[in-house]
Amino acid sequence: SLRRPFMYPLIGPAGRSLTRMGHPHDQESHKHHYSFWVSHNDVNGVDFWSESGGGTSVHKKILAFEDGEEGCYTLTENDWVDSLQNILLHETRRISIYPRADRQWLLVLDLDFSPDKGDVTFGDSSFGLVGVRMAKPIGVNDGGGLIRNSEGLIDEEAIFHQRAKWVDYSGRITNNAIEGIALFDHPKNPNFPSPFHVRNDGWMGACLSHQAPRLLKPGETLHLRYGLFIHSQVAPVNEIGEQWQSFSELP
Repeated sequence: SLRRPFMYPLIGPAGRSLTRMGHPHDQESHKHHYSFWVSHNDVNGVDFWSESGGGTSVHKKILAFEDGEEGCYTLTENDWVDSLQNILLHETRRISIYPRADRQWLLVLDLDFSPDKGDVTFGDSSFGLVGVRMAKPIGVNDGGGLIRNSEGLIDEEAIFHQRAKWVDYSGRITNNAIEGIALFDHPKNPNFPSPFHVRNDGWMGACLSHQAPRLLKPGETLHLRYGLFIHSQVAPVNEIGEQWQSFSELP
């Protein structure tokens, strides 16, 4: 078993690795800020968010994978278990990659959750379900980066906990290159448009249950879809909007 086994090193449009991840000023208590992760800090009171919270995502098996001309995907099965190895949630996760123009690309994350036995509650929290840690030089504080959202707001002070279709974080990755990542919420997610938790120190996340716990009963399945648009330059707002629209219409 592995704690949150799907934390992905992100590769920029020009092929440069964006793996210099982690909180730039607090590596110890923010060890979980690796890159791009799926977790929540209150699932029936169990913390799956932090490294020492007691909750663990256990990878069970790969169900399917495909590498084609139009894109690729993997389909996996995982269990969310507490410190006593009790299974709280069964999860099916599909990660699809679609190439875009100019070596840019789109990652689509599909998640299906179902309780193992009893009720499962995602507690009132802004930590979960998807987080993205940017490389240090992209951060607003450390590199002069820029955060924008679909509602025309800019940086943490304006965007923090505000609902939006998407949030974009862009900045200088090298002396010669500016790149960024836009985190997309999907219209069919149950709390769309989601509140976004963002910080000028270089991270953003889409909140599933901020100010409203979400109950999942036995026999029910919670389906969620998020996207990451990895792009070059400070992409124009209309371009990000077009990419979000394309993402929202995917089957």
